[in-house]
Amino acid sequence: MKFIFPQNYKFNNKLFGIIDYSTAIVNIVWYIFIFCLLNLFLKNLSIKIFLFIILCSPLFIFSIVGFNHENIIYVFLYVLKFIKNKKIYLYK
Repeated sequence: MKFIFPQNYKFNNKLFGIIDYSTAIVNIVWYIFIFCLLNLFLKNLSIKIFLFIILCSPLFIFSIVGFNHENIIYVFLYVLKFIKNKKIYLYK
């Protein structure tokens, strides 16, 4: 069976068909950072688990849902550019 894809079709490799690889790497780096901070400052395991879930679940949900399947790195860059240059975007 042959499939014909149009020339303007964007084929993106995704981890498990859901998350881009770059987004998955950003998520893993964030999870490791939060894990190290929690292990450094807290001793109680239940509080560590609770805070890890609270701090990591928004990024994970945002990675899956996202803005029209936009890469999370590009979204962060757009937000940073907007914060830096508010007047340019609001007055044009």
